[in-house]
Amino acid sequence: MDNFFTWETLATFAGCAAATALITQFVKSASFLKNIATQWVSYFIAIILLLGATYFTGALTWSTGTLIPFNAVVVALSANGAYSAVLRATGNKENK
Repeated sequence: MDNFFTWETLATFAGCAAATALITQFVKSASFLKNIATQWVSYFIAIILLLGATYFTGALTWSTGTLIPFNAVVVALSANGAYSAVLRATGNKENK
């Protein structure tokens, strides 16, 4: 990737999943998130990113807005799975 994220990039599955994984790993150790499962943290991050990307690209309608929670499940699961795959490939184990 040679550019920072754009709203158009975040509106794609790959862009949103990558951003969700990065932001989740960055914020999951925050004190107010310690008691929340990482899967839920990534789900809410995915919702926020998809809502923002859809709004700022001008594609937010009632129809697209109702799909955001469902798409966020797919994005969050993908982001969590990708992170787990990296941990397995490098032989690292995480406590949480």
